[in-house]
Amino acid sequence: MGIGVAIGVIAFRKITEAQANIGPDGLNRAVGRLADGIYDFADAVRAGMQEREGELRSALGVVEAGPGSH
Repeated sequence: MGIGVAIGVIAFRKITEAQANIGPDGLNRAVGRLADGIYDFADAVRAGMQEREGELRSALGVVEAGPGSH
Protein backbone atom coordinates (compact mmCIF):
# COMPACT_ATOMS: atom_id res chain seq x y z
CA MET A 1 0.00 0.00 0.00
CA GLY A 2 2.86 2.36 0.81
CA ILE A 3 4.33 1.81 -2.67
CA GLY A 4 1.00 2.72 -4.26
CA VAL A 5 0.80 5.93 -2.24
CA ALA A 6 4.38 6.83 -3.16
CA ILE A 7 3.67 6.22 -6.88
CA GLY A 8 0.52 8.36 -6.60
CA VAL A 9 2.43 11.22 -4.98
CA ILE A 10 5.19 11.07 -7.60
CA ALA A 11 2.65 11.02 -10.43
CA PHE A 12 0.76 13.96 -8.91
CA ARG A 13 3.97 15.97 -8.63
CA LYS A 14 4.93 15.20 -12.24
CA ILE A 15 1.49 16.23 -13.51
CA THR A 16 1.55 19.44 -11.46
CA GLU A 17 5.04 20.22 -12.75
CA ALA A 18 3.99 19.62 -16.36
CA GLN A 19 0.95 21.88 -15.96
CA ALA A 20 3.11 24.62 -14.48
CA ASN A 21 5.58 24.35 -17.37
CA ILE A 22 2.86 24.59 -20.00
CA GLY A 23 1.20 27.71 -18.60
CA PRO A 24 -1.45 29.66 -20.51
CA ASP A 25 0.84 30.53 -23.44
CA GLY A 26 1.93 26.94 -23.94
CA LEU A 27 -1.65 25.76 -23.74
CA ASN A 28 -2.73 28.36 -26.32
CA ARG A 29 0.04 27.20 -28.69
CA ALA A 30 -0.97 23.56 -28.23
CA VAL A 31 -4.63 24.34 -28.95
CA GLY A 32 -3.62 26.42 -31.99
CA ARG A 33 -1.54 23.54 -33.39
CA LEU A 34 -4.43 21.14 -32.81
CA ALA A 35 -6.86 23.48 -34.61
CA ASP A 36 -4.44 23.87 -37.53
CA GLY A 37 -4.14 20.11 -37.78
CA ILE A 38 -7.91 19.69 -37.84
CA TYR A 39 -8.30 22.32 -40.58
CA ASP A 40 -5.55 20.69 -42.65
CA PHE A 41 -7.23 17.31 -42.28
CA ALA A 42 -10.62 18.73 -43.29
CA ASP A 43 -9.05 20.37 -46.36
CA ALA A 44 -7.44 17.07 -47.36
CA VAL A 45 -10.77 15.25 -46.96
CA ARG A 46 -12.57 17.86 -49.11
CA ALA A 47 -9.90 17.64 -51.81
CA GLY A 48 -10.14 13.86 -51.80
CA MET A 49 -13.94 14.02 -52.06
CA GLN A 50 -13.76 16.41 -55.02
CA GLU A 51 -11.20 14.21 -56.76
CA ARG A 52 -13.31 11.10 -56.20
CA GLU A 53 -16.44 12.89 -57.42
CA GLY A 54 -14.60 13.82 -60.62
CA GLU A 55 -13.52 10.20 -61.09
CA LEU A 56 -17.08 8.95 -60.60
CA ARG A 57 -18.54 11.55 -62.96
CA SER A 58 -15.98 10.62 -65.59
CA ALA A 59 -16.66 6.90 -65.15
CA LEU A 60 -20.43 7.45 -65.44
CA GLY A 61 -20.12 9.86 -68.36
CA VAL A 62 -21.81 12.66 -66.44
CA VAL A 63 -20.92 16.07 -67.80
CA GLU A 64 -21.03 19.00 -65.41
CA ALA A 65 -23.06 21.95 -66.65
CA GLY A 66 -21.00 25.12 -66.84
CA PRO A 67 -22.13 28.46 -65.47
CA GLY A 68 -25.02 29.96 -67.42
CA SER A 69 -25.96 26.76 -69.26
CA HIS A 70 -29.52 25.79 -68.33
